Amino acid sequence: MKKVSVIILNWNGAEMLRRFLPSVVECSPEAEVVVADNGSTDSSLEVLREEFPEVKVMAFDENYGFAEGYNKALAQTKTEYTVLLNSDVEVTPGWLVPLLSFMEAHPEAAACQPKILNCNHRDYFEYAGACGGFIDSLGYPYCRGRVMSDVERDEGQYDGEPVKIFWATGAAMLVRTAIYNKVGGLDSRFFAHQEEIDFCWRLRSRGYEIWCVTDSRVYHLGGATLDKSNPRKTFLNFRNNLLMLYKNLPSHRRVGVMAVRYFLDYLAAFQMLLSGKRKDALAVVRARFEYSHICHEFDTKRRENLEAATVMDFAEMRPVSLLWAYYVRRQRKYSDLQRD
Repeated sequence: MKKVSVIILNWNGAEMLRRFLPSVVECSPEAEVVVADNGSTDSSLEVLREEFPEVKVMAFDENYGFAEGYNKALAQTKTEYTVLLNSDVEVTPGWLVPLLSFMEAHPEAAACQPKILNCNHRDYFEYAGACGGFIDSLGYPYCRGRVMSDVERDEGQYDGEPVKIFWATGAAMLVRTAIYNKVGGLDSRFFAHQEEIDFCWRLRSRGYEIWCVTDSRVYHLGGATLDKSNPRKTFLNFRNNLLMLYKNLPSHRRVGVMAVRYFLDYLAAFQMLLSGKRKDALAVVRARFEYSHICHEFDTKRRENLEAATVMDFAEMRPVSLLWAYYVRRQRKYSDLQRD
């Protein structure tokens, strides 16, 4: 039996499967390749049956979203390791070997990710994950290779020894299957976006480590499901980020952080309105409104998270505001932030 499954979640992505699945099949001899289909209504299942008979298929009866789709898939997975891999990722020969070797040598690590480059601009990092994720004390995520909307060219500046990170991207994350299920997997109520950061926060608070292994390299198209400027994506990112903070922040920090975020979120909405992005501005307001009405539904999970936490302070959580560094101090690269 193989030690790792590569699970690709698919929803109406027949053309994505035709474009990207061949590289996964060809370059992943160490793995069982699985497509978990989220109730597709296009020709996805037919494409898998006729063009990729060697790929295992889990066919779900409806679209459960990114989070619950993966939860259902990993609940059925028996391998020691699982890779959550987006359907728009092109992998490279030998990409799994460094990830598996690292995890075998580091039992304290629960998850890791490869270096992720842009599929269309191959000498640049990809927005969602780049070379490993971090977060600031107000909940704003950033990466080695991407700060806010500024993405760096890959010049090998982050290559070398594996680096401990705060979060690994759901676009290409290798995780120990048993630990994934033990800590509850991705929060299905998020549906999509920010759920992997919430998941990684739970891992880190329980004392597990997360790493970026740059000897492994993949290329991510990105934006295949929702374009970066889509108001639906804006809504999910703002709402889910607030829910993540509510679920994971210790009590002595939550009130202060949420007060600051209230101001900053409405400031962001106002800026979007001035920029002509009316639908995005409304999406932020809707996100704030929905968060205020549903946050208490997460009280049980919040208590569970805080009771299970053995770590509250993280070296990978930036104490200084990322917004201050980016907009006021003009620090637009990860290396700039390290000067603080």
